Amino acid sequence: MLKLFKIVALLEGLSLLALLFIAMPLKYMWQQPEMVRIVGMGHGVLFILYIVMATVLKGDEKWSLKTYGLICIASVIPFGTFVMEKKLLENRA
Repeated sequence: MLKLFKIVALLEGLSLLALLFIAMPLKYMWQQPEMVRIVGMGHGVLFILYIVMATVLKGDEKWSLKTYGLICIASVIPFGTFVMEKKLLENRA
């Protein structure tokens, strides 16, 4: 389950970056909002999956509340899931 979570974390982080640095500039600089709908939907699904999996893993992996909180906060910060995976989860799975 932890390996799958790491994959979801990677995809969630990439989707956030795509939303912020590709889709949003297309919408606001070049008046092309279509990508925000597509990338935004994918990112939303991945974000929900990430949080649900983190919540399940909190019990399975016996994460402290601090670790769980950091993992959840990492999902809303650009590059956060990449740092989280490297610092908090590198020695697991």
